[in-house]
Amino acid sequence: MSRLPFMTLDSDVVDVVYMNWLVDEALAAPFAPPGARLWSHQGRTPLTVLTYRHGHFGPRWMGPLRRLMPSPLQSNWRLYLAEPLSDAPPIPTVAFVYNTMDSLAYVAGTRLFSDALPSHWPARFDFRVTPDEAIVGIAPGDGSAPRLAARAVRAAGAGDAVLPPPWSGMFNGWPDAIVRLASQDAAVVEVPKAEGAPARSALATIALPVDVASVEPLLLDTQTLDCPLLQRLDADPEALCFLLPSVRFSALSERLLRAPA
Repeated sequence: MSRLPFMTLDSDVVDVVYMNWLVDEALAAPFAPPGARLWSHQGRTPLTVLTYRHGHFGPRWMGPLRRLMPSPLQSNWRLYLAEPLSDAPPIPTVAFVYNTMDSLAYVAGTRLFSDALPSHWPARFDFRVTPDEAIVGIAPGDGSAPRLAARAVRAAGAGDAVLPPPWSGMFNGWPDAIVRLASQDAAVVEVPKAEGAPARSALATIALPVDVASVEPLLLDTQTLDCPLLQRLDADPEALCFLLPSVRFSALSERLLRAPA
């Protein structure tokens, strides 16, 4: 499919719940593509799980008819690169660890037509955002999706938000943390290769214009957290969580990067 023109995709996303943990950089490094260097501070690097509901996710060319497209749930798990990969544009970039969707049709579509978004289909995907809380529940069953159970309560407004340590050592306040963690312009993922072939990565560019002023703090209820990957990566218990109420998401392009020399 890389030989065909990329079809720009749009979605009016709502209820974007960001859950961020600091994990061990050395343990997380194997989840990034070859040649990638993770952004880190004192040996710790952020891992973000953002879960949201799409708003009629489909091709831009459909115009008003895009409202006929479904609105699946998606959970995107990612790490942050210190600098873009070779052959990639000089823009803020993340490395996908997992992408999970609750729609078999969309999962099949990403598996067939996308190198940069190989998605997983869990046995159960629960996601609720109410005036009081946000709940995420992903059960893989016999599939390859990650496991996550977590509940976060809605807190005071962003004007009262304070970064707890060790997050306060990585950012210059709450707005800086939101920009660094939410405003990313590209994502990379290692693609499967034939035996003996050089490792290659796929790059996707996106548009996600985050309104920092609209972001609301969330407080994680650590008693509800169940995530084997976080245990595997030696995650700090102090999570940084927040809610982006709505945003227009666009997938702009996708291509294979040249193999590292």
